[in-house]
Amino acid sequence: MNRQQRMHLYDIQMRAYTEGSVEYINDQWIFFDEETEEASLLENFLQQEIEIFRMNRWKTGILEDSGKIRVGNEIIMVRDHDKIRMRKHLIYSLEKLLEGINDDAFFQFVTTLNSLNFSIYDCIYCYNHLSFLSDEDCKDGVNFMVFDNQEHICTVQHHFCYFERVNDRFEFTLNTGKRLIIEKMIS
Repeated sequence: MNRQQRMHLYDIQMRAYTEGSVEYINDQWIFFDEETEEASLLENFLQQEIEIFRMNRWKTGILEDSGKIRVGNEIIMVRDHDKIRMRKHLIYSLEKLLEGINDDAFFQFVTTLNSLNFSIYDCIYCYNHLSFLSDEDCKDGVNFMVFDNQEHICTVQHHFCYFERVNDRFEFTLNTGKRLIIEKMIS
């Protein structure tokens, strides 16, 4: 699995975007989050990647000015009630954890999490013990993650041992009592 394949898994995650619409109110562009119904100034997202839904597809660009999105060499002017979305950011400790595990463990973890109807973007807490062991030859310990998809809670314990063998064990526990364990060992 290369970097591009990993990025594809990030791209297809559920709830990877904050989606909503914009309205021009009192000489300001206001973004209304579809999920939370919260309002915020569109200018809070200046110089960030943003997607606008035009001609039945999402166009990706950079919000350069409140109401102007640069898509390549083109400037798109935002209109009242346009649908827009911004990619959510992962919790930093989870992002570093996902970068630090091998491809097989990464793929198994993400696909198992998805099969339980959770997304990596549902993470509300991550303790990455592995990040404290970067200088160690023998890396052994447990990482803890909590995911909330608005319907259920899932805790994940990632037991790891990286020395002569690479061993990753993920224990998923849902608030319903359902449990799932996956393990990957590489000699």
